[in-house]
Amino acid sequence: MTDIKNTLEIFDAIETRRNERRSFLRFAGGSAVALGGASLLAACGGDDNDSVTPAPTPTPTPATGVTDPDVLNFALNLEYLEAQFYAYAAFGVGLNASLLTGVGTQGAVVTGTGAGFPRQVAFQDAVVQQYAREIAIDEVAHVAFLRSALGASAAAQPAINISGGTAAAPGAFSLAARAAGVVDANTGVFDPYADDNSFLLGAYIFEDVGVSAYKGAAPLISNKTYLEAAAGILAAEAYHAGLIRTILYRKGLQTPNPITALITNANKISDARDSLDGTVTNASTGVIGDDDQGITGSDATISNIVPTDANGLAYSRSTGQVLNIVYLSKAAVSLGGFFPAGVNGSIRTSAANA
Repeated sequence: MTDIKNTLEIFDAIETRRNERRSFLRFAGGSAVALGGASLLAACGGDDNDSVTPAPTPTPTPATGVTDPDVLNFALNLEYLEAQFYAYAAFGVGLNASLLTGVGTQGAVVTGTGAGFPRQVAFQDAVVQQYAREIAIDEVAHVAFLRSALGASAAAQPAINISGGTAAAPGAFSLAARAAGVVDANTGVFDPYADDNSFLLGAYIFEDVGVSAYKGAAPLISNKTYLEAAAGILAAEAYHAGLIRTILYRKGLQTPNPITALITNANKISDARDSLDGTVTNASTGVIGDDDQGITGSDATISNIVPTDANGLAYSRSTGQVLNIVYLSKAAVSLGGFFPAGVNGSIRTSAANA
């Protein structure tokens, strides 16, 4: 796997973002991503002081038996997945080795097979390319931040599959696309690095899941410092999700050549997530059904950029439901899909929705 430190392009991009964010990304030694002799400190501060790591006071174990570090490590696994996908798609490189170690079995990242892998997307739309780079930098920062907050208890990156694979040996993206009906159910291959539109659909698979995961995890977090940090990441993920949904919808309706397949396939992906995470009861309306929604309303001329309930609130997923989606299974399993060996940490089994 190629280290980010060998890519000056991403160094320059992060440096630019650092200046814009008032020291949001701090460059120093220690627990960092090495970038051509410099480093991205595992920290995200909202002001200009030098305090870059949350220092919460000890909290009792919640009644559920799930501790705050358990929840943050669960989130860290998801951030590893997103950060690796976006980093490869936007810059052609993965996370630096210094951001992969920790508790549990460290795994490799599979991005594809054959010549040309790993490779970044050959973007044709400069706007999509810039958005991809921005999101990639955010996701790398999320990994660094959570690892810094967790310290010695941070989970190692598990094995991750972000490959399209082949017809005979499909990768996780192809399995997800087959289940959604985006490609042929038996032989279809979906390569999220093939072009702009494929990248956007690949990103769409993850983004709404991240938002609902953080909202669902909020009640499990006892310490207010950790809760505030999680809320900050949730907000960033929501911006990302809204951006991806907006681009897909706009491209789907663009003139003079609308790409109706983009809207259709995005909605199919949403339906597939519905089928994996089980039905839920809407606490506001009492209606039993799925809250996951596509990017259109009753027809393609009505946008649905922000999927919400009747009160305009984003919906939640339990940790089990999140794992149903990333494992690509309705059953209670501990591995599969994008995490072929499972996630690291104490929260690792999906819900039984079969």
